[in-house]
Amino acid sequence: MKIINKILMGAILFSLVLAGYAYAEETKTLENAPAAVEKTTLDNLQAAFNGESNARARYLAFAVKADAEGYGKAASLFRAAARAEQVHFERHASIIKKMGAVPTAMIKTLVVKSTAENLQAALEGETYEFTRMYPEFIAKAKLDKNEDALDAFEDAGKAEAVHASLYKKALENLKEWKGKNKDFYVCLFCGNVVERINFKECPLCGRSKEQFIAVK
Repeated sequence: MKIINKILMGAILFSLVLAGYAYAEETKTLENAPAAVEKTTLDNLQAAFNGESNARARYLAFAVKADAEGYGKAASLFRAAARAEQVHFERHASIIKKMGAVPTAMIKTLVVKSTAENLQAALEGETYEFTRMYPEFIAKAKLDKNEDALDAFEDAGKAEAVHASLYKKALENLKEWKGKNKDFYVCLFCGNVVERINFKECPLCGRSKEQFIAVK
């Protein structure tokens, strides 16, 4: 019995030694692991440039599908939103160049489904941008005191909220979006999209209504 107890105690002690060694190695690994690198405003500009470039490509493909399914008004909205995303990524690109970098984008493989599904995907994308992405980028730009990026992010965030509301409107009344194409109007400074111009200045950026172009 004494021999058995000794064997058991030895096994327990050996297990404790192994556990202590494993803990020490794990701690050493964590200590030596590289710290997470905080994103800079330039990183965020590049991310926004990439995201807006992909959104434009996606919406143009969605427009073709909407036309094919007879949703002319939805197709026009997609094309107007695509033009607005171009406004955004061109503005981001100019700031990136001003900071001495080169704007880069990787266009993902396009996934095109039914118009209803495409509207839902667009709504989710715009909602993410104006509720999460741009607010985070705005906060960082403020810390970095980068006024150019801050203004661009703020205008883009406001415009994405408008785009989301239009996509939601289309989804909720999709039958009414059947038929011919129609004009939407895009602000070439902030990317705002409206169905009619009944104002003198853009409600988002305050620029003259002359900044708006018709997109069908």
